[in-house]
Amino acid sequence: MKQRLTAVMYGWLSILILLLITSMTLALFLRFTSLTNPLLNQLAVITMFLILFISGLISGIKAKQKGWIIGMMLSLSYSLLIYSLHYLGYGEHFNLTQALYHLGFLIVTIIGAIFGVNLTEAGK
Repeated sequence: MKQRLTAVMYGWLSILILLLITSMTLALFLRFTSLTNPLLNQLAVITMFLILFISGLISGIKAKQKGWIIGMMLSLSYSLLIYSLHYLGYGEHFNLTQALYHLGFLIVTIIGAIFGVNLTEAGK
């Protein structure tokens, strides 16, 4: 159990670091280029999928077993945080589009964690 929680914490740390880096990069692109808002929204969603995949991969490598559980724990805790911020900040629940995004986040994070576990198994 402790190994799983450690793996999820590594995943959260990687989410925060990667999110900070990509947010700064997108902000610089928005400031110094002619990047438009609709393109920025699509780019932000794509980068979030990549961030969650990489974080799931890191968590799976750290956990070394049961990647689907680690990926699910990481993704559900991320979705819970986003839902809490969305509800407390705007007073709104998820709509269908956001629920589908978070379902995609769940699937991508689980796949990343499974790949991470398999990478550690291949190294043995």
